[in-house]
Amino acid sequence: MKKVQIYTSPTCHYCHMAKDFLVGNAVPFEEFDVMTDVTRRQEMIEKSGQMGVPVIVVGDDEVMVGFDEKHLKVLLGL
Repeated sequence: MKKVQIYTSPTCHYCHMAKDFLVGNAVPFEEFDVMTDVTRRQEMIEKSGQMGVPVIVVGDDEVMVGFDEKHLKVLLGL
């Protein structure tokens, strides 16, 4: 399984949807709350060029801004 990282904020509805999708498909992931972790916020901006969440990183280089279930399935090979 590819490594998955997700940058989130507690009030983001799409972040919750993305995490629910990952849990429902038994995909392990590492979550970073960019509201409380300034270092991870800057890292997210550098990776995505965006300040919006969620930012989902699959493997080492596939970056998705927002939550697109169909595209995420393709990236994860589901």
